[in-house]
Amino acid sequence: MEIGPTYYVYILSNKRRTVLYTGRTHDLSKRMIEHKQKLVPKSFTARYNIDRLIYFEKYGDEEEAKQREYQIKAGSRQKKIDLIRSINPDWKDLSN
Repeated sequence: MEIGPTYYVYILSNKRRTVLYTGRTHDLSKRMIEHKQKLVPKSFTARYNIDRLIYFEKYGDEEEAKQREYQIKAGSRQKKIDLIRSINPDWKDLSN
């Protein structure tokens, strides 16, 4: 039985918690390195120093992850904060 890739939906923030960014990837470790090293200098995350992983979910299906990403993005800031606090009340950087 072949096991497919794992997909992640994640939320990042900056150190001061003023900006939230929601994304999706199949390689969370690699994606976090890209965010932390600001490999795309003009990107939204690089411009606002968004490099702290504060929330993530795992999915075995790419379409399911995509739908969840859109659902989170469509929610209010307060809904995102509530989601983050449900697993990470202190907003620690989970990428370590």
